[in-house]
Parts: sequence; C-alpha cells; structure tokens
Amino acid sequence: MSGDIITIVKTRVSDGHMHTLKLTQIGNSVGLILPKEVLARLKLVKGDTVFLTDAPGAVTITPHDPSFEEQLEIGRGFMREYRDTFNALAK
Repeated sequence: MSGDIITIVKTRVSDGHMHTLKLTQIGNSVGLILPKEVLARLKLVKGDTVFLTDAPGAVTITPHDPSFEEQLEIGRGFMREYRDTFNALAK
C-alpha cells in the first residue's frame, strides 16, 4: 500500500452531503476518485472531461467548459443588441 493513497479531501456538495474524495497515485500522475453518486449527478462516465475553476474559498469541478459559457453569453448579448436587425433580415 505504499504510496497508493496520497491524501483525503472532504468536500460539501450543493445537496449538503459530505463526500470523501481520495487522491490516488496513477502512474506518474495523481487522480481524484469521485463517488458514483457524484458521477451520476454530474452525468459523467469514465473518460469524460471535467473542468476545474477557482471559486471564492473553493475549487469547482464541472463538466461544462467555462470558456464556452462565456462565449455563449457574449453571443446572446450580441443577439440582444442587434435584435431589430435580425428581425428585419428574417422577413
């Protein structure tokens, strides 16, 4: 068991439950083991990509690309700003 488990991290998910996550040595890397309940809630399966972002006092793990969300919001703002033009072109 030497070096298998590196540390234990406790996190609180939005439903108020506490999950214990283990950081485990995987080859030359370290991996985070997510409980089945968390995987189901995030709709993740083995091989999916997740994104880590800094939040005040925490780190957020999400299956959604934050940069895509920003681009989408910019596009929505553009469409709102030029709504009349788009309506005229659609006629």
